[in-house]
Formats: sequence, structure tokens, C-alpha cells
Amino acid sequence: MNSCNSTSTRLLRRLIATVAVLAGLLGLATSAQAGPTCHGQFMNPITDICWSCMFPLTLGSSTLISDGQPDISNPSSPVCFCKNPPRIGVSIGFWEPVRLVDVTRTPFCMVGLGGLQLDPGIEVPRGAQVGHDSKTRSSFYQVHWYANPILSWLEVLLDFPCLEEGSLDLAYLTEVDPLWADDELSAILNPEAVLFANVVAKAACAADCVAASAGMPIASLFWCAGCQGSIYPMTGHVTTHIGGVQASVLLTQRMTAKMHRQFTTFSGAGSQGLCGYYPLPIMDKTHYKLQMVYPVPATSKESGQCCQPYGRTTMIWGAGKEYPVSGEDFSYQIFRKRNCCAGAY
Repeated sequence: MNSCNSTSTRLLRRLIATVAVLAGLLGLATSAQAGPTCHGQFMNPITDICWSCMFPLTLGSSTLISDGQPDISNPSSPVCFCKNPPRIGVSIGFWEPVRLVDVTRTPFCMVGLGGLQLDPGIEVPRGAQVGHDSKTRSSFYQVHWYANPILSWLEVLLDFPCLEEGSLDLAYLTEVDPLWADDELSAILNPEAVLFANVVAKAACAADCVAASAGMPIASLFWCAGCQGSIYPMTGHVTTHIGGVQASVLLTQRMTAKMHRQFTTFSGAGSQGLCGYYPLPIMDKTHYKLQMVYPVPATSKESGQCCQPYGRTTMIWGAGKEYPVSGEDFSYQIFRKRNCCAGAY
């Protein structure tokens, strides 16, 4: 119990220090308290993270620990070699918690930083839901992308070369991105979107929805976000808003794809990732799964899982995860597939 208290105290100090640095560098913080329309909380890695999301743990193509979690293919050989720096080791695979994503109605509302409200004095679009008729709604949200390599800053594993290093860091805000609120302007970043704005391409996403709900999504249908809709356009507009959970999951997937396209995040899965991360401008959605940490931390397993692959229907796990006022903004912990050649340098 004392070790848990010590870990929680150390974590709290690091989170407070991170917020202070962000506020000092940006010069934007108005208060460490949530504003009237800004809600959120600091993620407690002890109580708010479902650590079984790191599994399966593999050695080569053999599964060491599964815990009933889905996986993608792994390098077949348990022995691996890297040239720079030279090392020989064993090929291991796991799902590493590396990113945190806010999806919020209120601009500059840091949901994952306890509802910290920033005020840069910039007019940007606010989140909104619009009803077009009795059955159709659309919505718009802002999204924040954090580097959050939990295992590294918790110092869970020391001197382990397979973990992304760093601390909690705010890496991207869509409020200052002119492409996020403009579907036409965003075509600069993803001109191929026009190829998938047709009935046939959209119909193919039904197969992706079924595959993701049963196990893992279909990588070749890269324009699909499974049951949530389409990855394109990579903006904050949700043309078919079914609920806050569905919309926020869709935008989390779009944000991940956007970060890959802008070369601000990389992949580490498969044989190509054994010796380090590599750029992947078209996101492979099978490399990711997410877990809600706000407003309701999804730590209870539903159908044996508390992390969801990209594209899985929210009908399986999303019930009761949204509620009025303080439960209409969202935060997700992202787990990324990692294959690594673990050995001595």
C-alpha cells in the first residue's frame, strides 16, 4: 500500500510540473481549475488504465500472455538482429500506451489535464451539434494530441530499449490548425479523399465495421473508420452524429491518421519496426487500439476487453459513457502495437 501511495505522489508531482511548464511556455493559462464549460480530470494510471490492454505479449510468433486480447501478426522468428547500433536479441511484441487524445466542445479546454482552461485570445470554432431533421445530426469538436509514454515516465521498466522515452507533453492542438475546421482546405493534406467520396467506397466500410467489431479492422480499407464512418476528411466535422462517444472515437481515429500524414507520429509494428520506429504516412489502423479514460474510465472488461480496436462499434462498450454537461467531453488513452528486437547493445 505504501508503494502505491509513493507512486501516486510521484505521479501527481510530475503531472503538476508538466502543467506548470505548459502554462509557462504558452503564457495562456488562466486558472488550474475547470471553467464553466471545460471539464476533465488527470488520468490516474493506477485506477484509470486497463493494463491488460498491453497484451498479447509475444516472443516471435508465439504468444506468451494473451489475456483474451486481440492481436495482429508478429515477426515469425524469435531471434533478431539490428545494425545500428549493432545488437542481437529476441523479437518481442506488445501494445504500448503512448498517446492521449482530448475531444472537446470547448476550444483550448485541456480535458486530459484536469479541465485546464487556456485563454490565448484567439477566436476559433466552438464545438456544436446541429440537427438537420428528426433523424440526422452533425457535430464539430476540437481535438488535442498528447505524447504520453506512460511506461517511460512512470519508470516501470528501466533500461528497456523497446519503450518510447519522454514525459506527458502537449504535442498538437487543432484550434491553431486552419485545416481542422475546413473540409475543402484539408484536401491539401489528403487530396486522395475525393477518391472515396462515393457510395461504393462508403459501402465497403460495412465490412470494416464487422471485422473490427469481431476482432481487428481491415488494414487495406484505410479510408474507413469502421462503424464510426470515414477517415476522410481529416477535420473535426462529423456529418452523421449518433452520439458523443461515436463522434469522439471517430475524431480520435482521424487525428491519429492526421498525425501520421504530417509525420508527427510513427509506427513500430511488424518486422520493419524491430530496430526502431518508421514513418507511415497512411496510417495502419490495425496498429492501434484505444481506451476511454474520461468521462468514465473504461477499466471494466466487456466481452473480455476494455480496449477497443479502431472501428469497433460503440454499441458494444459505449453505453453509459456519456452524460450531460460534465460528461460530454472525452479523453482516450492510445495503445500502439510495438514489435522490438530486445537485446544487449
